[in-house]
Formats: sequence, C-alpha cells, structure tokens
Amino acid sequence: MSREIVLRPMITKATPIITEGSLKAQKKQFGFCTKVPRNVNLEKLQNGYLFPEISRHELRHIEKYPNEKLISLGIGDTTQPIPPIVTSSMANFVCGLSTGVGYKGYGPEQGNKALRKAIAEVFYKNELVKDTEVFISDGAQCDITRLQLLLGSNVTIAVQDPSFPAYIDSSVIIGQAGNFKDDGKKFQNIEYMNCGLQNNFFPDLSTTSRADIIFFCSPNNPTGHAATRKQLEELVEFARNNGSIIIFDSAYATYVKDDSRPRSIFEIPGAREVSIEVSSFSKFAGFTGIRLGWTVVPEELCYSNGFPVINDFDRIVCTCFNGASNIAQAGGLACLSSEGFAAIKSVVDYYMENAKILVETFASLGLDAYGGTNAPYIWAHFPGSKSWDVFTYILENAHIITVPGSGFGPGGEEYIRVSAFGHRETILEASRRLKSLFS
Repeated sequence: MSREIVLRPMITKATPIITEGSLKAQKKQFGFCTKVPRNVNLEKLQNGYLFPEISRHELRHIEKYPNEKLISLGIGDTTQPIPPIVTSSMANFVCGLSTGVGYKGYGPEQGNKALRKAIAEVFYKNELVKDTEVFISDGAQCDITRLQLLLGSNVTIAVQDPSFPAYIDSSVIIGQAGNFKDDGKKFQNIEYMNCGLQNNFFPDLSTTSRADIIFFCSPNNPTGHAATRKQLEELVEFARNNGSIIIFDSAYATYVKDDSRPRSIFEIPGAREVSIEVSSFSKFAGFTGIRLGWTVVPEELCYSNGFPVINDFDRIVCTCFNGASNIAQAGGLACLSSEGFAAIKSVVDYYMENAKILVETFASLGLDAYGGTNAPYIWAHFPGSKSWDVFTYILENAHIITVPGSGFGPGGEEYIRVSAFGHRETILEASRRLKSLFS
C-alpha cells in the first residue's frame, strides 16, 4: 500500500495547458478568414496532444531555471546509440544510392519483401504469421491512424483506461468518439475499460460493453503491465463472442522478460480471426527518429459480410502511403540479423536495468510503483494527489520531467509515468533527487 505523500508548499496548482479545456479556445483574432468551416471533430479534441504539451513544459522550465540540469524521464524517447551493425547497413545503402547499381526509387507499398519475411521469422517464428500478412510502415502511431481510416467512423470502440492517447485522439478526429463529457472526463461513444490496481491492470470483461473495435496495448503504455496468457485468452474469447476486432499494440513486446506472458496476440488460439497487431522498431531498436514499424493483418480476419480485411488494408496502404523509407528498411533488416538482434537486445537489457533502479527507488520511499519488469515504464502511485500536481511538484523541486497519469485518461489520476529511457548516470542522479525530495 502506498504511503500518502503530502506535497510541500512550494507547489503551485497545476492549470490546464489550454484554458477552457478545448482547442476551441484558440481563435485567430485578426486578418482575412476563408468561408471554409473548421472540421468539427478537431474542435472536440481536449487540450493539445499529451507529449508535445510535456515538451512545452520542459522548454518553459529550462527558461525559468537556466542553471539547473533538467532530467527528462517523460516522453519515452530512446537515448542509447544504435549498434554500428545497424547504422553501417543504412550508411552502405545510402552510399549505394549514388551508384547506378545501388540506386532504388519507389519500393512496394507493403514493404521490402526480405524485411517482411524477417519479421515473420524473428517475431512470429513463421508459424503465427505469414510474411504476406506483414505491412511495413513508418511507425505504429501512423498505422493506428490508418486503421481508423480503414474502419471508419461508424464503428464503436473500447480502450484501456489509462491508455496511449493516440487511440482516443484519432477516434475523435475520425468522427467516432462523440461529445466530451466534462463530468466524467470521457467521450460519450467510447467504452473505457478500467485497467487499474483494483483489477490487476486488466479490464473486467464481464462488465465491459460490446464494442466493434478493442484497442489493447500489452505491455501497456503507461502502466507497464504485460497481460498474462490467461488474460489474453479471455480477451480473445470476449472478441470472438462479440464479433469484435482487437487492435493489439505490441510496440514494447521485446521488453517482456517473463516468458509466461505472450509477446504477440497471435500466440493465443483463435486470435487470427479477430485481431490485427501493430508494432514498431522505435523502442525496440532506437528508431524513434528513423521511423519504422509494421502491422499484421491475418488472412482469416473478415468483416461481417465475409470480405477479408487484409484486402481493404492493402488498398489503404497503396492509396495513402508510398512505403517506408528504403534506408530505414535497410536498417530494420540489419536489426533482425542474428548479430544485429543480439546487439539490439543488449540495449533493451540496459534500459530494463534502468527500470529496476527506478522501481527500487520508489520502493525505498514507501511508494508503490508498477511496471518496470516487462516494460520500460514505471507507473508510480501518489494516493490522494492530482497527477498534474505531482508532475509539477517533481519538476519544480527535483527538476525531473515525468508524465502526469491523467494525460492517459481518467483512470490515470493519482499516478505519474516515469520512463526508463536514459543514460545510466542520469537515472542514478534522478534516483538521488527523488530520494532527497520524498524521503
């Protein structure tokens, strides 16, 4: 049980990033206006997108305290250098573009065939997934939006609460989410599946309403919870009984240390008929700035009329996307070689050692912290406190950037998310500052 932290008087009450709680508040006050109406769905977005808002807090803090060394454990951006075997592969590809033999233009919109095959082999053992079901992209977040475009605005959706904000924001933009209800801090057409401490960070599916689409992330961002096999079996059964489609975000699958916890939804029998999986090289290989990911759409997955979903997704990709960068794909292929994969794995282990240090830090302060064992995020609990207040208090007094839990949904109140992405000396310094602040 977490001890209750009393925030010292130096804290100032956190205020909304954008007044009036909505982007409606931003209006041009001068000059010529066209007669084109604004997309009403964009008017429904609440505040700015979470992570750019955190960056703005960071910049303001640096201006306010120019002589303090700010530690960023907020936005989950990787920090360790990419192994040379990967960067040299990309460099060789780039140099080849200056030659007649090595030059390449457009590739297949679905991605480099060798890379699709390598993903099927390395992550799915050529058993769970066929290479023809793998679509290479410029990142999982981009594919989440393409999937929203694929499925349209007339479907109903369910999300974990708390959850990665892109699921909800993209639903708002596509026109699916309905109106925002201030009293519950939720959109009316979205089913929020509570994934809190009281239910071991997994939804009670016996009380969950049916939805056409279920967004599910495991290991979860932000809580760090990796669903057990039994839990995912329940989720697949729930989807099959309700005729739903699971969009399974496995961006952090390579951080799972517990072999009893599935790294892919397709490890669960029956999942191929009700699931799409989205994943990424960003956190696995440090490709946050290179941009490379993939989506798996099984051949068996069909709409209510029997039409294969994979055919429509292929059309979306061919219409809206010219394919991932050839340079990035060359790097991705190097990541999945035996030598490259081993090198990448050592970087993942480095981040997980950081996570262990942070978990132990919160434990030493009598604070409950979850995650950090199968994911690079620590979900720290501050009972009785507003998450933005905790965020501000730590920022003002320890000069550490975290992420307020309420930014991930109403279920994130009283929590902050702390990222284990960082250099070891930075993590150790953050540990010292947190112990000094809260001890």
